[in-house]
Amino acid sequence: MKVSVIGTGYVGLVSGVCLAEKGHDVVCVDSDQRKVDSIRKGVPPIFERGLEPLLRKHIGGKLRATTDLRQAVLESELSLIAVGTPFSGTEIDLRFIKEVSRQVGEALRDRTSYHVIVVKSTVVPGTTDSVVLPILEQASGKRASVDFGLGMNPEFLTEGEAVKDFMHPDRIVLGGVDERSVSVLDGLYAGFENIDKLRTNCKTAEMIKYASNALLATMISFSNEIANLGSALGGIDSVDVMRGVHLSNYLSLTLPDGTRRAPAILSFLAAGCGFGGSCLPKDIKALVAHGRKAGLSMSLLDAVIQVNEHQPERILGLLKKHYPSLRGVRVSVLGLSFRPDTNDMRESPAIPILRALMAQGAQLKAYDPAAVKEAHHLFDGDSVRICDDLVSAISDAQAVILVTRWDEFKKIPELLRKQPQPPLFIDGRRMLDKHEFALYEGIGL
Repeated sequence: MKVSVIGTGYVGLVSGVCLAEKGHDVVCVDSDQRKVDSIRKGVPPIFERGLEPLLRKHIGGKLRATTDLRQAVLESELSLIAVGTPFSGTEIDLRFIKEVSRQVGEALRDRTSYHVIVVKSTVVPGTTDSVVLPILEQASGKRASVDFGLGMNPEFLTEGEAVKDFMHPDRIVLGGVDERSVSVLDGLYAGFENIDKLRTNCKTAEMIKYASNALLATMISFSNEIANLGSALGGIDSVDVMRGVHLSNYLSLTLPDGTRRAPAILSFLAAGCGFGGSCLPKDIKALVAHGRKAGLSMSLLDAVIQVNEHQPERILGLLKKHYPSLRGVRVSVLGLSFRPDTNDMRESPAIPILRALMAQGAQLKAYDPAAVKEAHHLFDGDSVRICDDLVSAISDAQAVILVTRWDEFKKIPELLRKQPQPPLFIDGRRMLDKHEFALYEGIGL
């Protein structure tokens, strides 16, 4: 199938590259010429594990990149809209969706054959039907379900695992305004065998995405609230608490040989310093705002956000148990991206932690295996020394704070033991064995 993918962020570029790997002829569209030039050279403008080899494999063959949206739409059978939908503070910002819809509609005016437009961006329920559809009809002078098709195909990609998630999905949700639209969209995924495919309308498809992210965020904030209570009561280790919870037959499967298989979702039932990224915080806030517009108080999801926003403060509380005044204290923060295997720092807990430490006069160093460039941009001019390697980051530190679960950080116990005066280690993810450290503090301990 000939496919145009509009937007080359984490969703758009991964989708385009992976669809090319599946045999489709794909053109990626972006208004940023620098991104397009980078893609043409086989260099992804984002860091995503496994993406660059596939991009280099297909660019110039099954995969092209352009700034010419009109031509891309005219030459393809199906267009995926994968532009950003940031949260404005009061509601989801649909300006990019609206602008692209208008441009696609104008291109459709000159098409004589049937074309399907599919929203892949995360949008609140009702957006495809009530925002995208009328813009397309007005700009094209044509009618949905007659002259063109319209669908909604939410993504379920985890940053750092996005290529694997796309190539080996756990489900494919196919939303559409009519059966023909859904059938064409289904053809896009014909190469994905033995995968559950759910055919539904656009509004339900949009809600499935939000419900999925809301569940994950709720599990994280629930785990953190239990951990915080355990800390307040004393004598409770949240890691053991959650291990005990995970052993429930409701949450894990006991195989015939007696071994137990834990599903991946249990990683969200674990205490830490909070969730971040481009999806969970934005999507939960957008869903809460959308519910209020519909006259519904979203009290549970409101609480999920409140717990998460206060969680980085727990790190400072652990540090102040040992250093009541932070002025001049040498602190190293490890992990700046919101999760491992990505350079995305959006909504990362590391940001409020560093800001709070700066405000209280700490001498700061920070390190991340992938987000050094982003950190320099974000903290340029601030009193944070961004280090290029782990060893220099932790040298001479009085306190080391782990924020992100990078595999490289498994070396920390060994590295700290070599120091003449081992620093206080604060494990914001409960990633490492507390017994490996002379001085240890952790969330939920």
